Amino acid sequence: MTVFLTSSPFVDGADRAVLSNANGFVDRIREALPPFCRALFVCSDPERHDLTCQFGTDMVSAFGDEGMYFSRYAVLDGTNADEAEELVAQSDFIVLAGGHVPTQNAFFRDIHLREILEGYEGVVMGISAGSMNCADEVYVQPEEEGESDPDFQRFTAGLGLTGVNVLPHYQKVKDGILDGLRLFEDITYADSWGHTFFAIPDGSYFCQDDEQLLLFGESYLIRDGALEPLTEDGEVLDMAELD
Repeated sequence: MTVFLTSSPFVDGADRAVLSNANGFVDRIREALPPFCRALFVCSDPERHDLTCQFGTDMVSAFGDEGMYFSRYAVLDGTNADEAEELVAQSDFIVLAGGHVPTQNAFFRDIHLREILEGYEGVVMGISAGSMNCADEVYVQPEEEGESDPDFQRFTAGLGLTGVNVLPHYQKVKDGILDGLRLFEDITYADSWGHTFFAIPDGSYFCQDDEQLLLFGESYLIRDGALEPLTEDGEVLDMAELD
């Protein structure tokens, strides 16, 4: 299995979905995908069939613009959750949508996606929440009003595809305020004691296969209550070299 963990694979501010080749992303995913592959777009909210269908349509168009065409594509959400195992088996490329992490995580548990993906040999691409939920133990960074409450569940089981905890859209949320608290300084830094998080802006991503785990682009390491710059835009880090 090859796994891409992205913040967002799209060009920011474009009037439609356009894949960004920042840090060589388009080139690398093109190498990973078979020609005319079968794609599956997995929702973040099982009740929002309209959003997931639009997401799938946008992805088909964006990949087609780059010469990557799908022989078939399907959407997996609440309308066909009982077909999850069959849909995964029929797919070469699975895209996990962005959205609200706990909502998506609950859907993944409901359809037993972690177990279904055991032994999967295709390509998985996470976007934002989808990337976060790929982790073995997911850090659910508070996002919505009220989630800064100490009783909010900050850690939960994920898909087990990677040990990396991604915090996406860093350039947009680094100065965020939630429930009167600073999202990073007051909440996330405190949650990082005994844990390691990787904050990445749009355009940066991880690529993991059976041989290595690589980090492409700008990133920041958060652990034990502190943040430090890790890599710069254009750089590539073999995560095996990280202490």
